[in-house]
Amino acid sequence: MLAGCASTHGSAPIRERFPAAANKPPAARIVSSVAFGRYRVLPGDTLYKIAFEHGQDPMALASWNRLADPDRIRGGDILLVVPPQPDVATHALPATAMVETKALAPPVIAKPGNTAASGVPPALDNFATSDDAPPDAWSWPVRGSLLSRFGEDLNKGIDIAAARGAPVRAAAPGRVVYAGSGLRGYGKLIIIRHGTTLLSAYAHNARILVTEGQHVRRGQTVGEIGDSDADRVKLHFEIREFGKPVDPLNYLPNAG
Repeated sequence: MLAGCASTHGSAPIRERFPAAANKPPAARIVSSVAFGRYRVLPGDTLYKIAFEHGQDPMALASWNRLADPDRIRGGDILLVVPPQPDVATHALPATAMVETKALAPPVIAKPGNTAASGVPPALDNFATSDDAPPDAWSWPVRGSLLSRFGEDLNKGIDIAAARGAPVRAAAPGRVVYAGSGLRGYGKLIIIRHGTTLLSAYAHNARILVTEGQHVRRGQTVGEIGDSDADRVKLHFEIREFGKPVDPLNYLPNAG
């Protein structure tokens, strides 16, 4: 399927990004910033986008913040995006909350079959059990030459060269959980959820052809190859398990 497997190091890898401490007095930080390990929700954010950006499992993020409905977060809310401290529980913080908050209870990772008696909010229980069938097969998202592999120069996925405008296809059936350009370094990005543990991501699109919440089939066209926020025309493709990048070549069929 691939036109070639030559690996180059010409493209800038996509790396983890962590919030830097602002050089502002404490009073200013309370108004315009948040404490390390927390994130202020922006317009257009989804829980999946935030989890993806911070390398966390979306279900864990929802549990840490005791979200009443993981699919509905509000602009301005402050979310914990690192594993919490034990013993003290809280909810997602409203926009007006001070950043000096108490530590949170340890995460309760929802699993199929959990009930309210388990301590998992009903909405989170539904979040865990919906769309829970894992993919039974994967396919290549685009035909082209392999530019770089997982782990090269801290690359969190693989990069595939193809002609501008070539179709980008869903690598497995699932639901679109993010479609936008809110993550620096990814350009026009599509994230698809597969079951309860896996996400696939398609970056640097010229056009996005799906919307958030849409269910897609394996092989369905979701975007067009481009170079948005990239140094060349290519597709950057990732697979994440429990929020952590894994080698896509372990999932995709042998190119032969």
